[in-house]
Amino acid sequence: MARRNMLVGMWAAKKLNLDEERAKAYSEDLAMGTLDVERSDVLAKVRADFKAAGVVQSDEEILRVMTEAWLQASSPRTATRGDASDAAVVQIARNFMSK
Repeated sequence: MARRNMLVGMWAAKKLNLDEERAKAYSEDLAMGTLDVERSDVLAKVRADFKAAGVVQSDEEILRVMTEAWLQASSPRTATRGDASDAAVVQIARNFMSK
């Protein structure tokens, strides 16, 4: 999930026109938010940051990017460990994306 949030953070940082250093910090902050219940709502965080910056992006598009990042972060090439529940969730996301 942390890797997914980093990928989403880099996408969002690009939309927010952040320079490389700020983009990295932004994506790392989203990843660290995975560990904090109060900061773990990535959709709400990205939506609020987009609104504050005047970036128009639908929730559906943000969720699509989050799902794609999840699949990318969970691919066998990038994953080092996981359990059956990870695999099941990834398969559900792939089924969702194919519809």
